[in-house]
Amino acid sequence: MALGDYTEDSFSHRGKSRRVFRHGTGPAVIVIAEVPGITPEVVAFADRVHDLGCTAVLPHLFGVPGEPASARNATQVLAWTCLSREFATFATGKTSPVIDWLRALGRHELDRCGGPGIGAVGMCLTGGFALAMMVDDAVLAPVLSQPSLPFPVSRRHRRDLGISAADLEMVRERASAGVEVLGLRFAGDIACPPERFERLRRELGDAFIGVEIDSTPGNPHGIKKRAHSVLTDELVDEPGHPTRDALDRVLGFLRSRLLDPAA
Repeated sequence: MALGDYTEDSFSHRGKSRRVFRHGTGPAVIVIAEVPGITPEVVAFADRVHDLGCTAVLPHLFGVPGEPASARNATQVLAWTCLSREFATFATGKTSPVIDWLRALGRHELDRCGGPGIGAVGMCLTGGFALAMMVDDAVLAPVLSQPSLPFPVSRRHRRDLGISAADLEMVRERASAGVEVLGLRFAGDIACPPERFERLRRELGDAFIGVEIDSTPGNPHGIKKRAHSVLTDELVDEPGHPTRDALDRVLGFLRSRLLDPAA
């Protein structure tokens, strides 16, 4: 019943059709699920986007929509993405081909929902997708939650942003024009290494807002060293907890860019 309040539709672009789940009215926010897919935790985050006054839009890229995460389905989906031509899991300096479809979806949702623009929230394997979508003028509120592509198997991979040089140049131009990027990660997360945020700061300057949550041993909130999913699995929904603060930061970012752009 995780998607019980959502309507299901499909969106096609250049011959590729995928299922899309939507809930709400107001400016669209594309919520791009992490591995293994649109889990109840991802839907719970999307529900908060809806409660904010936006339309939560969940494209189905992999997995079984609404299915709880498990080691088994996570392993299966991860293996599939590594073999799929749609995801640049190991290549450096490359934008994943699926981004073309996501950009088209974003433009479609802007036309459909109205507003000054759209938001895009990527998570884990899809975390950097929001940055790549920012090439399109429709995207006003890109959020990168623990961006993990390309997989950090070498020093070069650890600092790579998962987009092509041409796309990065366009992202820089948009950042210089005033579009900010919000990024989230746990300090000890090896899947989203610190070099990646350092690179974002170097490329985007003050336009990059990096939120890094202490997960070092002995941290005051008892966050485990290998904590990874800021907005879903590791979220502790209690006032004053750093993950709740990060969630509030994301919602405030979306609100200010999409609902109160003149404020």
